[in-house]
Amino acid sequence: MHLVELTEFDFHPRLAHSAGVSLVMFSGPDCGSCRRLETVLPALIAGRVAHLYKVDVQVSTALAREYEVFHLPSLFLFVDGRFHAPLHAESAPGIFAAAIEHALREPAHEEP
Repeated sequence: MHLVELTEFDFHPRLAHSAGVSLVMFSGPDCGSCRRLETVLPALIAGRVAHLYKVDVQVSTALAREYEVFHLPSLFLFVDGRFHAPLHAESAPGIFAAAIEHALREPAHEEP
């Protein structure tokens, strides 16, 4: 699985047509942590997430404001195209998987 870039113009329509669990990573080109996470993210989400998306906050500043992104990388889970929860987890395989499972068991959060 690879990261598919989204912009302000295709973010909502693309997610609306994404069945199952989607993970969106807000990142920036100057973010070293983002680049590191990008390399390991496909392995961390294998079997748990159907779609993997990335938003460049320098290109899509309105989306970054809409989702109240204050630090990078920022991760958000969507289920069947609807916002479910922010995801906060260390990028260690067991910890990341447990965070996804926990977030999906909880009721959906209100969209920022």
